[in-house]
Amino acid sequence: MPGFISGLELSRLFYQEAVKPLLDESFPDLRYSAALIGFGSEVLGFDTEMSTDHDWGARLMIFLEEDDFAARRDAIHELLSRRLPYEFRGFPTNFSPPDPEDNGTRRLEKIARGLINHRVEFFTIRGFFLFYINLDLHLPLEAADWLTLPEQKLRAITAGAVYHDETGLRETIRRFEYYPRDVWLYLLASGWNRISQDEHLTGRAANVGDEIGSAIIAARIVRDLMRLCFLMEKQYAPYPKWFGMAFSRLSCAPDLSPVLSKVLSAETWREREKFLAAAYEYVAGMHNRLKITEKLPAKAANFFNRPFLVIHLHGKFADEICKLITDPAVKRLTERRLIGSLDQISDNTDILCGTQWRENLRKLYE
Repeated sequence: MPGFISGLELSRLFYQEAVKPLLDESFPDLRYSAALIGFGSEVLGFDTEMSTDHDWGARLMIFLEEDDFAARRDAIHELLSRRLPYEFRGFPTNFSPPDPEDNGTRRLEKIARGLINHRVEFFTIRGFFLFYINLDLHLPLEAADWLTLPEQKLRAITAGAVYHDETGLRETIRRFEYYPRDVWLYLLASGWNRISQDEHLTGRAANVGDEIGSAIIAARIVRDLMRLCFLMEKQYAPYPKWFGMAFSRLSCAPDLSPVLSKVLSAETWREREKFLAAAYEYVAGMHNRLKITEKLPAKAANFFNRPFLVIHLHGKFADEICKLITDPAVKRLTERRLIGSLDQISDNTDILCGTQWRENLRKLYE
């Protein structure tokens, strides 16, 4: 194998040097968009040499208009199967069939003759969004939709690359650039609410000799603080494999990461609490720098008369943020318990990845 090249760069070159010339020659009047969005670590820009062992390679997505998708997709697929090079930049363009023993994984598979089983895939824009997030672009995008769209998929839609656009793909992607303001505020409030539910329990568990339980609770809080940071910096959070890596690229990470690491490595609850308190204060300061509410207390203090340091009790961040929400549909949600979005409710992979759940999950917000 040649030296590693990022998947997005390989895809760009593959389109420009191998796919585009064939389309220009054989389908000169074709209107289409070419991109790489959705699935794959390379879409997020986090692929490494290890990524090349599964579902990685010279691949591309072609978005056709509805009529061309029905009438010309098969002919374009056949053309590429016959005329693409067997290798591109030293990588095979042929892929193995999906491996039924490995979740349908497809791998680079070198061949020297015959048709190429390439990974140039064809969609309409509407069809892709129905397939990937179970969302019909012809319908209004409501608050309940935003709250049931997994962040990892929103990031994967907006973090890829568009190499050519004649069908409005960039404009469609811009619709998902980030949450509407009132949905964002609701998510911020729900994030603070999650912290308020757990922040006093790290010390309480350890107070009865349960250091393991204390550490587990602290780790939950660390993740919730990190999610708040993604929200405050208006960045979608990716799935767990890349959660820490993406966090390391936030503006707050150089200051906050060392503190969170000390929370996770602490051996006693007193040490754990000391660094959690520092993290609370830093994130509370981030909130104040947003200037969306009046300045709130950013100093950890005791939980009522108990010797456990907390932050939310004294600042009531969630309550103050909820006062800013004006969208009636979102405002109604603040009158109930703040359950937040799908990502704040569950980290179950099958729910986050299985789009068939979304219509049922929307009922949570009716």
